[in-house]
Amino acid sequence: MKTAVPCYYHLDVEVGPDRVDQVKRILAAHLRHWNLESLVESVCHCADVLLRTIEEYAADRNTTIEMWWNGQHLITAVADSDGTFHPDSATQGCLAQLAALSDGWGCCASGDGGRIVWFSRRVRAMERAPLVRPLPVPSLREARRTPRGRPVPAMALSVPTTPSEETTVAAAALSGGARGYPPGV
Repeated sequence: MKTAVPCYYHLDVEVGPDRVDQVKRILAAHLRHWNLESLVESVCHCADVLLRTIEEYAADRNTTIEMWWNGQHLITAVADSDGTFHPDSATQGCLAQLAALSDGWGCCASGDGGRIVWFSRRVRAMERAPLVRPLPVPSLREARRTPRGRPVPAMALSVPTTPSEETTVAAAALSGGARGYPPGV
């Protein structure tokens, strides 16, 4: 059975006319490296649409592109740092193309005042691969060392020294002497 290893890729780039095609080639190379040949065309087209929209309408063209592969879904996010740029108001065709070419998409604000636009693509059932299970982390009991042995005080019932003591201890235990202590203790 073919297994998939979870993958992540991060790229910071300043978008320009020559950089969009270069970013598309980089993304395509990573998808091929992850054995996701069937997703190259749609993912690169969606990234191209987003990057060209940022190039055309955003004042600050510094962007971050991230891709996550989990064995069944590929999620691609394009984040800008321009607080005035809104992809939904820039062009109607941008988000419509994203919706047509992806299985899911969304837009949210980023921590630095910009926007993050993400889209996801599922891999067809026959191409899916289960993830490789990570090795289990040792539990707390396995990770801790066992405590050093402490000497346990000998109990009165454990080792009698003479036969007369044995009968005295047994009689004390039967008569209510608590926990094997001799009577009177």
